[in-house]
Amino acid sequence: MKERYVNGLAVIAALGGFLFGYDTAVISGTIGFVTNQFSLDTVFEGWYVSSALLGTILGVSVAGVMSDRFGRKEILILSGIFFGLSAIGCMVSESFTQLVVYRLLGGIGVGVASMLSPLYISEIAPAHKRGRLVALYQFAITVGILFAYFANAFLLNVSQSYSLGGNSGWINKIIVQEVWRAMLGSETIPALIFLILLLMIPKSPRWLTMKGQTDRAKAILLKFVNEEEADREIRDIETNLAQEKGGLKLAFSGGFKLAMIIGISLAFLTQVSGINAIIYYGPRILEEAGLQIGEALGGQVIIGIVNVLFTIVALWKIDQLGRRPLLLFGVIGIIFSLVIIGSLFFFEVNNTYLLMVFILTFIACFAFSYGPVIWVLLSEIYPLRIRGTAMSVATMSVWLGTAFVGQMTPWFLENLRPYGTFWFFALCTLPAIYIALKVMPETKGKTLEEIENYWLSKK
Repeated sequence: MKERYVNGLAVIAALGGFLFGYDTAVISGTIGFVTNQFSLDTVFEGWYVSSALLGTILGVSVAGVMSDRFGRKEILILSGIFFGLSAIGCMVSESFTQLVVYRLLGGIGVGVASMLSPLYISEIAPAHKRGRLVALYQFAITVGILFAYFANAFLLNVSQSYSLGGNSGWINKIIVQEVWRAMLGSETIPALIFLILLLMIPKSPRWLTMKGQTDRAKAILLKFVNEEEADREIRDIETNLAQEKGGLKLAFSGGFKLAMIIGISLAFLTQVSGINAIIYYGPRILEEAGLQIGEALGGQVIIGIVNVLFTIVALWKIDQLGRRPLLLFGVIGIIFSLVIIGSLFFFEVNNTYLLMVFILTFIACFAFSYGPVIWVLLSEIYPLRIRGTAMSVATMSVWLGTAFVGQMTPWFLENLRPYGTFWFFALCTLPAIYIALKVMPETKGKTLEEIENYWLSKK
């Protein structure tokens, strides 16, 4: 019963990942329509994509401090509100400026959820299954991406096959004439579900202990573990808190300095591996390879399915094999795939099926390595007293990398061509091999307090 309760809380928190993935991927089906409707050049096309990412950076920049002060649950609820407002606002926007503003709001929601969902899960999860439960967040991201692809493909088919409500009216405008509105507005449904379920979860017991509310923390812990384990966890938390002095400077002193370097570096490298170039601009890349828009969106659905399936591999093995082996083998596969994809474009190999095979290989390797490992690491390697703030700094690196890729990919595709774009991403992925081999510690099976003690012991 206690295990099911923890699992249920992890699933609810992971829905923030679903919304993150949905919001990230739903835009891929709208880029062409929005570009044509508002006559955007490549710079403004990039701005349409990356404007949400600017909002994400804003969200991340405040989420850590706010969650350390007000609690993980409360700020997660705030993220759900931003998701809903963004979806409705994008659907009814009458100008490109309005559309960008609402995309910014959605980005704030993504930024908050991207940090707090895995953080909340890590603080309620037992050590022996923390990797698997936090990886649920990445799994939810991939499911959200897949659902967005299905929604885009379905709505495109509806808009091409039917004329709802005659030739006029707002339903016809949203679903048929300007189907991108329905695509962006469809996020309202999961946002509402997320908000309702968040009202049912308890506060983080580690956060309550940090605030001196040990009785409330113990009452919640007793729903997860027996009394002896609950008392031990609270003692360990209080012992570590007594050693953690100095506010945010703590994150850049002693062993925690290395933890910050690892987190910030890997967070940025995950994004410049090219994953979001395929998530955002996959239809355009596949069209350049010779597919029609409908076939390209169908290709995106296949990409989404592979993404989900290979994230399950991480869920299955991350607590058994550990974080480092998954990261190392996945990164090697990513580099190999990117080099081959670039070569196919360079040598003008006119075989879209061969291209799809290596794009899917890239997605598979990312899904069982970079994708889940980064969120697990970021949620577990920082000290409790400033965990929200420190994770905020590291997660900001994720979104700076994502904003860079979102803004620059149209320019890369136009000026470096597809082959140069993929080779550039392969080059950016190389440093992760060194980090996995030489710098990053293995954290599987350790409690959050044991991981803190590891950093505290290092000079």
